Parts: sequence; structure tokens; C-alpha cells
Amino acid sequence: MMLADPSSKYRPFVAVDLPDRQWPSKRIETPPLWCSVDLRDGNQALIDPMDLERKRRFFDLLVQVGFKQIEIGFPSASQIDFDFARELIEDDLVPDDVTIQVLTQARPHLIDRTFEALKGAKKAIVHVYNATDPVFRRVVFNVDKSDCIKIACDATALIRQRMEEAPETDWTFQYSPELFTTTEMDFAVEIVDAVMETYGATAEKPMIVNLPATVECATPNNYADQVEWFCRHISHRDHLIVSVHPHNDRGTGVAAAELTVMAGADRVEGTLFGNGERTGNVDIVTLAMNLYTQGVHPALDFSNITPIMREVEHCNQLPVHPRHPYVGDLVFTAFSGSHQDAIKKGMAVRRDNPDAVWEVPYLPIDPMDVGRSYEAVIRVNSQSGKGGISYLLEQEHGIELPRRLSIEFSQVVQEVADRTGREITSQMIYQAFSDEYLDKTAPFALINHRLSSEPDSPRVHLEAVIEHKGQRQTIQGEGNGPLAAFIKALVAYGVDVEIIDYHEHSRGQGADAEAIAYVEVRAGEESIFGVGIDESITSASMKGVMGALNRHLDDEPVAANVTAESLA
Repeated sequence: MMLADPSSKYRPFVAVDLPDRQWPSKRIETPPLWCSVDLRDGNQALIDPMDLERKRRFFDLLVQVGFKQIEIGFPSASQIDFDFARELIEDDLVPDDVTIQVLTQARPHLIDRTFEALKGAKKAIVHVYNATDPVFRRVVFNVDKSDCIKIACDATALIRQRMEEAPETDWTFQYSPELFTTTEMDFAVEIVDAVMETYGATAEKPMIVNLPATVECATPNNYADQVEWFCRHISHRDHLIVSVHPHNDRGTGVAAAELTVMAGADRVEGTLFGNGERTGNVDIVTLAMNLYTQGVHPALDFSNITPIMREVEHCNQLPVHPRHPYVGDLVFTAFSGSHQDAIKKGMAVRRDNPDAVWEVPYLPIDPMDVGRSYEAVIRVNSQSGKGGISYLLEQEHGIELPRRLSIEFSQVVQEVADRTGREITSQMIYQAFSDEYLDKTAPFALINHRLSSEPDSPRVHLEAVIEHKGQRQTIQGEGNGPLAAFIKALVAYGVDVEIIDYHEHSRGQGADAEAIAYVEVRAGEESIFGVGIDESITSASMKGVMGALNRHLDDEPVAANVTAESLA
């Protein structure tokens, strides 16, 4: 049960005293160094850890995306991780521009086992850690500060010795004061200074210091303050590559990573889509694409993001949420009517100026930049409006509804959505459109027509054969164009009809192109639309008039053929 007074059990985070912090005014203008820890930190969080086949597939994917540093495992703690390291090295599977990283605890026999796993590697990062947080020192390991420093320095000295014994490998050393964010800042600086001196880091041969938010315990601005404070107080900042390793316990891992880079971090460790212990590691895909939206290339390639997501889902045996930033199946999809209308208008403006800066409402990036099409940008359900319906008809069926017809037809689709209670697909929308506007062929139908005119006269004479209630009739009329002549012929036949509005356009291209005409007529006391499609624009316009009259005289329920069963 939640406590009425949680302060009796939990204490607030104590912020760093940094009144002159500089990071809030910084901008990220170049990407950090990226290190994927999917194969180690991500793997240890899986219900079923990866076997060698899945590890190999994931490693190949990370290389394809563009990672230059990849943590491949914890070989001293796992036989599979050990075997995987040996497979990569012995089969020469690591590209020359990629550095593999492995993790080890600060224990001599585990360090020695780690170097066995890395024998013959071209380039490798050895990452050692020990817990520096006061609760861990007191409760878990029962050591004081001096003991903690000795553990770190003894491990560092042994790693340095093992590196010197294998000069054929290009080595990098990495140290993590585990639970950095809950360690006293002066002690974090003290232990890193001691490790740096033991290793002998220089500006020419820097070491990596990784400052992990092992458990996210405060707002991300506090993590940034800690990183900036650390960078100011460490003895030789130029001897270090400062790395951060954010977790997501408070749901702000992405913000924490971005702010710490602003605060001076050079490098970020994380996973694709944020898999990791508890609520996960920081999501490198989101971080990279956030940079991309600001005009900064992240040095990672997500041009075809859906296959990347599917491969990660296979390797992790975990689904990616459909609303996951930039990659989820629904992140570029709008159901809301007002959103759809804004997107439709933004896309229309962009068609006229495709090279302009991206400014489409509700879409932070162009879906095509990550290999998505525009087909799923707008989808229709009972929350949708005319903009989304018109967009789908135009994009997928070449039908460009005039505004008033768009409003009218949206009511048809709304009725279908309310009745079925389901998402309305593009095909269902087109079926409803056909049922309502294209398939109304009785009681009036156009059989054929013939036009004639006098030389130098704007007047057109029309003779048409129509079918009315199963009987063929010949009608005649004259006007300032074919459609006007057709209306005159209908009026002479006894039909009370007049044109209110008219639109037309071509549908398709080349030999398969056809004309589509939207005709709004007054029939009796009703204003009603008809739509005609034909190879001839004249025939299309006349069919549109016939369709409007048939709708006027039709008592069948709207879109009656579109039912829940048609979803199956």
C-alpha cells in the first residue's frame, strides 16, 4: 500500500552545488561516440539470453548500422560470451574500423579469463568496474573508501600488465565507478584520479571513464550537473574520454543522455530501442534520430528502420512497442481528424516545394527518411475526419474530393466506423465511395451521346440515349458546352435539375488514364453530389449528373454494403 507520507521512507536526491552551470546554454552540434551494449547489458536483461546464432546476427546488424564500438559480452562470467568473443576473433569477423568491448569485474581470475577471450583481437576495450556508492560500500561489500580505491587500482594495474603482455592488440582501458550518480562527487573524482594515475593515461593515449546512472534516481538535470562538476574537478580532463551510461528507471533516460552530452560527455553507451535491466538502458535509436531532427547526422544509419526493428525483435525475443519513437508501427500514423487535416495540408504544400525544410504538422521527420512510406501516415477510425479520408482516397486511389464532397462523404465513412467499431481501411473507404457514388446506376443511366456544333459558334448540340426505369429514351439539348447541353436535355425531358458546382481531374497516367468528374446538382429541393469516371471527360461529367439524380431518388441506406464482415 502506498504510504500517506512517503517522506518517512524515501529521501529526496541531494543536488550538486553548481550555481554557475554552463550546460543549459549548450547545443549538441556533433554526435557523441556511440557504444552499443545490446550484446552485454541488453542481453543480461532478456528472459532467454541470446545464443551464439542470435548474438552473431545482432553483431552484424550493429556493424551494418554503423557502430564503431560494440560491447560483445562478459566473457569471464558466461561461456557463451567467451565462445562468442573467440568466434569473432578467430573467424576474423570484426571489421578493422570496429572495436569490441568486454566487461569484467575487478577480480584477478576474472581479468585473466577476459584476456584469454580477447587473445588475438585487433582492437579491444577492456571495461572494469567496481561499486563506489556508499550503500554498496557499506551494505554489499563492507569496504571503506580506501578499500574501494585499492580494489579499483589493483584491477587497473593487472589490466595494464596484461595489455603490455599482448602488444599485438590495440588496447583501450575503460573504468566505471558503478552507481556514479549516487556516489559522493568528491569521492568519484578521487577514485578516478587514482585509477587514471595507475593506468598511466595521457592525452595521446586516453582512457575511458564511464559515469553510469546505474539506477536512475533523479531528474536528468542533476545527472548533467554531476557530469559537468566531474569534468571541472578531475585532475587531467584531457586524459579522459568521458562516457555516460544512462538507465531509464524514471523514464527520462533519453533526456539524461542528451543533457550529459551538453554537460561535457564525449560518449554514450546504450541499446537499440532501450532494452536493459528494469525499465531499460537509454535508447540509442531515439537519441540518434533526435539529433537528426535538429539537422545533425548521428553517424548511425537508420535509413531502413523497419527491418532493423524486426531483427532486434528476433534477437531479443521482445516486441518493440507500436508507439516507440521513430520506429513503432504507429508512430507516423494519425487517427485524429484534426491531426489528419493538418498533415494533409502540410503534405500538399510540400508537394509544391519538395526541397524545402521539412514542415509537416505532427510529423517530426519525413517517414521516408527511415524507409517508411506515406501509406500508413493517415488511418481512419471513428475519431477521424474528412482530411484523413480525403488523403487516403487521393494517395491510394487517385480521387481528389472537392471540399464540400469531402465533408459529405466523411459522414458516410463515419456511419460505417460507428457501425463496425473498427479501423476503416483504405479499401473499405473506396468501397464505401463506390457504393455511394459510382454504383448508383438506376433509375437513370447514360447509354451513349453525340455532340455537334456549328462552325464559329460556342453552342453545342447534344443528342443522348439514356435509360430511365429500364426504358431507353433519346433526349436532346443545346448549351454553351456539353454539360450545359446535357442539363438542358434533361430539363426538356422533365427532370428538375441544375448544376451548382463542378470539378474534374485526370486519374492515372498514359494510356490507362481516365477522367473523373464531381458534379454537385440541385435536384428538387436537395443539393447532392454525383461522381462519374470514364475515358472521356464529357462522358464522366454526364455520368456524374446521372449518379447525383440516382442518389437523390435512392432510399437505400448509406454505404450499406460496407459491414464489419468485410473487414475479415
